[in-house]
Amino acid sequence: MDENIGLFWLKEDFRIQKNLALAEATKNHSKVIAFYLYKKQKFQSQEAQKWWIYKSLEEFKKRLLNFNINLEIIKTDNYKAFFEKLFKRNGYSIYWNKTYEPDYLNFDKYLSKNFEDKKVKFKIFKGNILNEFNEVKKNDGNPFKVFTPYWRNAEKFYFEKMPYPEKKVLKCKSRTSFFKNTISEKYICPNKEWTNKFEKYWLPSEESALKELKKFIQLRIENYPNNRNYPNIIGTSKLSPFIKHGQIHVETIWNECSKFKKRTGINKFLAEIGWREFNHSLINNFPYMLKGNYSKKFDKFPWEKNLRFFSAWRKGLTGYPIVDAGMRELYATGWMHNRVRMIVGSFLVKHLLINWVEGEKYFRNSLLDYNEANNVSGWQWVAGCGADAAPYFRIFNPILQGEKFDKEGEYVKKWIPQLKNVPHKFIHKPWEFKNESILKLGKDYPMPIVVHEKARLKALNAFKKI
Repeated sequence: MDENIGLFWLKEDFRIQKNLALAEATKNHSKVIAFYLYKKQKFQSQEAQKWWIYKSLEEFKKRLLNFNINLEIIKTDNYKAFFEKLFKRNGYSIYWNKTYEPDYLNFDKYLSKNFEDKKVKFKIFKGNILNEFNEVKKNDGNPFKVFTPYWRNAEKFYFEKMPYPEKKVLKCKSRTSFFKNTISEKYICPNKEWTNKFEKYWLPSEESALKELKKFIQLRIENYPNNRNYPNIIGTSKLSPFIKHGQIHVETIWNECSKFKKRTGINKFLAEIGWREFNHSLINNFPYMLKGNYSKKFDKFPWEKNLRFFSAWRKGLTGYPIVDAGMRELYATGWMHNRVRMIVGSFLVKHLLINWVEGEKYFRNSLLDYNEANNVSGWQWVAGCGADAAPYFRIFNPILQGEKFDKEGEYVKKWIPQLKNVPHKFIHKPWEFKNESILKLGKDYPMPIVVHEKARLKALNAFKKI
């Protein structure tokens, strides 16, 4: 055993199972400290996630005590400044798992060089991903830009490497402390009426994540290909916030799914994990897309600035029930059904002609499962300016989408109670319902802020200009 203290830098790895860096630290050291760097500035644009992080730290701190490991939280304005102080200290080795964002991966290079110069033992491990983003390439060595061939190759590549031996986190001999001026997780807890609502829907822990996965595989995965499209039923896994924050590893999901005999639902579900892998490949091979359009011709697109429209969209007051229900679900729960994400995204960029960047920013602040790769790639897919994106002429009709995927209006009525007595024939076009004793349009619920047919035509003309 190395007499040095083993430091585990906790980032998006709130789990014991398949935590390579933490397992290695406990294998090599009799005393281990987990530390989390809380950068307040980062969470000013990710308010919802502050709540998830606070709860995750609270839960994981208790879990680590079973292994005689203290979790220390350090407030910092600057990662570099923190590590510059750490470089000057002795008596430790350090371990961490990768985070697959260009800034983090570049920072890993900076840390590697400095730890080598200071002769500090360190090791960086594969993070929460099936394949490293640079392992899956075309025959000519270039990255894939289309999902289907990417995933076909990525799946095969991963399958051929299996099985991975499980490295377990070991119990340390005794607990110790290492950092001064640490803070409590309660410091991070947002004092917001908004995020307090999340308690009703989520328990951010590894145990919850594993339970949700088990429940999904046993009860829902067989019908997933069809049911995932219907927001009025629980047809998806709802694992995305747990995956984002590393309460569960995607390898664990793969392994549990592989035990299931019927493949149709499994293959479709794993393809969604594949999209996450593809998106990470995109942002790391084409990092410019994090700040703008992947497709440069969209730099000339005639976006419009309309604060009234944008405010109505954010508040769920567009007059299109399926759009408004989605935005209200997001505000209430920190999550939105994937089919509805596409509908509300399409409505913002194609009905209102508001730049996808504004929608991406709002989702970043509001989603518990916000992930840089998925959020940016998803919005660019909807807008038509991303890799393997939806074609510009694919403009979701919010009325038909509602009638197709929420036929009886159950989802709409759940999130917009003002419409609960409107017959399902009119639930997705309430402006055609002429009974003021049940619904006063403009008072109980707004009139549409744009007319679908006119907005669609305007969008098609705008897209033709590029």
